[in-house]
Amino acid sequence: MVYIILAVLCGCFTIISMIINSHLAKKIGVLKGTLINYIVGLLSTIVLMLIVNSSLKLYYSSFTKIPWWALLGGMIGVVVVASSNIVLPKIPTIYTTLLIFIGQLFTGILIDYFRVGFVSKGKIIGGFIILIGLLYNSNVEKKELIL
Repeated sequence: MVYIILAVLCGCFTIISMIINSHLAKKIGVLKGTLINYIVGLLSTIVLMLIVNSSLKLYYSSFTKIPWWALLGGMIGVVVVASSNIVLPKIPTIYTTLLIFIGQLFTGILIDYFRVGFVSKGKIIGGFIILIGLLYNSNVEKKELIL
């Protein structure tokens, strides 16, 4: 139950973070906003590490053992933040959230398929139901705006 609550909170904080970052990007630019996001994140992580462990030597020695491909997560994160900063001001937050969720869902399905070799039909059907619902809702809103 704790993990479910934590996952929901992570989802809430992700959307709040996207909104804050997009407002920052509007004021100072997409790349500068992304840079500020990661600088503040780095400083926050360092402070948290010092509070929890009080020694950065342990982390430095383990950092040198990280395979190069594991660093791609940070690079991909920069692309995600920058892209969100561009997209969020252009389309409503709910659509941005659902589209990101659909991307995550189908990427998760692909990863499960390649790792496990099996994907349940329910996950695929559920993803398409969400996609269809999003398309239906956007068409309804367009018609309401025209009237």
